[in-house]
Parts: sequence; C-alpha cells; structure tokens
Amino acid sequence: MSTNGELNARITINSDKIQGTDKSVFTTLQTALTEYVNNRRWTDATFAVNERIDCSMTIILSEQSDNSYKGEIQVQATRPVYNSSYLTTLFNYRDTELDFEYAQFEQLEYNENSLSSNLTATVMFYIYVILGLDFDSFSPLGGKAYFDRAQQIVNMAQSQGTWSGWKAFDKDDNRHGLITALTDNTSETFRNFWYTYHRKGLDEMAGNPDRGRTTIIEALPALKEVKSARPTSVILRVFSDAKLDELVLIYSKATTQEKQEGYKLLYELYPTETKRLESLQK
Repeated sequence: MSTNGELNARITINSDKIQGTDKSVFTTLQTALTEYVNNRRWTDATFAVNERIDCSMTIILSEQSDNSYKGEIQVQATRPVYNSSYLTTLFNYRDTELDFEYAQFEQLEYNENSLSSNLTATVMFYIYVILGLDFDSFSPLGGKAYFDRAQQIVNMAQSQGTWSGWKAFDKDDNRHGLITALTDNTSETFRNFWYTYHRKGLDEMAGNPDRGRTTIIEALPALKEVKSARPTSVILRVFSDAKLDELVLIYSKATTQEKQEGYKLLYELYPTETKRLESLQK
C-alpha cells in the first residue's frame, strides 16, 4: 500500500441484511474503496505517515437488486491531541440515504469535474468534510478549500435526479444540509469556536490542563449564537455526536460552579441529552 495519502481509512461493507447472494462482491468493493481513499492525495499539504487522519466509513447495506444497492453510511474521524496519546473525535456521522450501482470488479473512477457514481461521490464528499474539519481544528478557517470541494460535489450531484441524499431542503441533515451548515454565513462562528476548542483548548491540556479547560468553557457560548441564528442547524448535532461526552469529561475536573453553568448551557443547547449531561449535576 502506498503511504503518501492524507488518510488512514478503514472501510467496511456490512452485508448482513442481504440474503442469498455471492458475498465476494462485497469483499471486492471493500478493497477497491479502501485503495480509492488511502492511495490518493486529496490535498497539497505534506502529511507524514504519523500525521495521517484516522477515519472509518461503514456502509451498511439493506437492499440489493442486481447491481443496485441501498443502505446507509456511517463516517467517523479522529485527530491526535498535542503531546498526548489521546485521540479526539472530529466527526461521527450517520447518513441513512445511500443508494448506488456497482458491478463486481468495476473501476472506481476519480474525476474532479464530473461524477459517475453516487457511491464515489458520497465517499469523496465525506473525505472533504473530514479534511475541512481537521484543517479547521489546526488553523482558523483552515478547512475552507475542502469545504468548497465538498460543496462542488453537492452541486454536481444535485443534477443527477435519481441520486438520494443531495437535494436542497429535502432534510436538514442530508449532504446538502451538512455542507450548507459548514459554509453559510453563520458557519464562521462555529468554525472559529472549533479551532479554539482544539488548538487552544485540547492541545494546551497536556501542558496546562486548567488553562486548556478554561479556554474551552469560555468558548462554548459560541454554540448558543449558532443555535439562535439557526435553531435547527445540523452543525449542533455534528458537535454533540462528536464532542458531548468528551466535554462532560473535560468538565469533570471543573469547579462546582463551572459544572452548574456548563450543565445549564448544554441543557439549553441539547434538551434531549439529559442522560449524557447528568454527571455535571453531581
């Protein structure tokens, strides 16, 4: 395997729900997708082998008809925290609208200016979202070029009338909704907070845990701004799915007053997540 790409991706095809079919097609597809993602350079940046972004994509198939498949894709990515062995989750996302055509041994095409398959389009879209979130976590708004690429993929995919998951206003949290939330005029508030959370918060914690924690706690009201501007923004879910448990852990070393304030703020943002927040009340 070549090691010059930016990603260290684990791709899994779960075909448990597909009965009575030759399973070798799924092994072939899993290998082809793994090579498609890991053996390509997606940025102009130089990544050392130990800097590659660990991520995973699990495709859970629910229906098959000849060479047509339906299912969902779950995407996760992590980033190492400076001077520690700790990995923080950047992205933990479930996309329930995936359908695609695939014939065994078919070449997975890569073309920047046209899309030939809903499968590779979806995979490329999530690669650019992961890269955007990763680069944003190291420099303010550093992921812009990658979010722009993800936006281009959405624009191209929308013209394919039969592909699901790309249509505007279909669902708040489909691919169109996700990239809109990461690039619209309210996104900078979230993205600058994302940088502060990682670079000035988590990355400081090995050297100065109190300062890192205080920085994160003081930055959190940015999420309230996001919510008041866009109450249903999928970005709030992106944050809670990746970070809420970690945040509760960060608060575990805080003062009682900080914990109470943290509970109040997070409960306002995530009223349905009381179970995950309950330790802040102790």
